[in-house]
Amino acid sequence: MTTDANQRKLISIVTPCYNEAENVEECHRAIRELFEGELAAYDFEHIFCDNASTDTTPEILRRMAAADRRVKVILNARNFGPFRSDFNGLLHAKGDAVLVLFAADQQDPPEVLPEMVRRWQEGYEVVYGIRANREEGIVMRGVRKLYYRLVRKFAEVDIPVDAGEFQLIDRAVADQLRRVDDYYPYIRGLIASCGFRRTSIPYTWRARRRGLSKNRLYHLFDQGLNGLISFTNLPMRLCLLAGLIIAALSATAAVVNSVINLMHRGIAPPGIPTLTAAVFFFGGVQLAFLGVLGEYISAIHSQVRRRPLVVERELINFDPEPPP
Repeated sequence: MTTDANQRKLISIVTPCYNEAENVEECHRAIRELFEGELAAYDFEHIFCDNASTDTTPEILRRMAAADRRVKVILNARNFGPFRSDFNGLLHAKGDAVLVLFAADQQDPPEVLPEMVRRWQEGYEVVYGIRANREEGIVMRGVRKLYYRLVRKFAEVDIPVDAGEFQLIDRAVADQLRRVDDYYPYIRGLIASCGFRRTSIPYTWRARRRGLSKNRLYHLFDQGLNGLISFTNLPMRLCLLAGLIIAALSATAAVVNSVINLMHRGIAPPGIPTLTAAVFFFGGVQLAFLGVLGEYISAIHSQVRRRPLVVERELINFDPEPPP
């Protein structure tokens, strides 16, 4: 981070990657051209967080780092997922401002960054991109919009809708995030929970140009569920609601069975309908409370084990001292 007012301010860009050999060079080139053009008044560091890629991505990153000291590389010992890897890169960032996540495939367009920097210089500590348009199928677009609005409605903090981790944050916000001890950080929620002055910039989220997305349906579901669990009580409330509905349906079935047996005796042995309804009733109640307890215990269990956020195999072009 710069300390002299006469020095150029430093912008950190964090890019998590996994098997992105087709994209990482173009990704860095796009950032470098911005800082040779519109952002020439600023210095930058580009932090690539490689999640144990199995293709030639690590070799390409080594070559890029050898050619440009502004390229810094974190090689993870295994794949820890994009959010953990990205958050770890954010902890290493030294900039006066940090672009939290710039995707290697450039689905979040780099040309938005100069406007983000201008807004930051105007005094906003958080400048987040709003994916006003998406170049993807109508089904996934609808599911994402529904999810974002669901999280915002039930979250304890005001998380902007249609916003991802493509956000430029001030050093003050980054320092607050350094204090977070979270086994699975939901980064956009953590930034929102910090507060500070914020503004938004709408843009079009582009379709991937090269390569295939590594986020499969299971990973998207896992990431979405993490956001719900981290900042809302919705999953626990749904378990409770499901149990109560089952219990109510069981009680209704008991009444209906009783009426039927009174009108038409001999359909079932005495007591069997009541016993069946009671089993389902108490099963529903148990499901509700086990669901509530299970969510709490799962979150507590993962947090108290205090495993490292990621395990780093190698750091390239970083200062010798580790981050606090």
